Amino acid sequence: MELQVLVERDIALTERALGKVIIAAPKRSHLRKIAEDFVTMARAYFEDAKHFRDQGELDKALANVNYAHGWLDAGARLGLFDVGGDDQLFTLSE
Repeated sequence: MELQVLVERDIALTERALGKVIIAAPKRSHLRKIAEDFVTMARAYFEDAKHFRDQGELDKALANVNYAHGWLDAGARLGLFDVGGDDQLFTLSE
């Protein structure tokens, strides 16, 4: 698969995942801050991926979008996020 196509596919996939994530941890819990940090990291890497894509640095874009999705997967797997049981966008434990 051509790198440009792969980058566009992964950016679209991660954008869908970002739109689906709901923080499951209660507002006053310690885990809430961790969940918010996971989302912040995912969004930062996602924005970097789009920046690198726009600059034509596709290898960096692909690395960043995969880091972004990794943060979302980790949060979903740990139970920090409610993802509605979506095992197509997220790597769930079961």
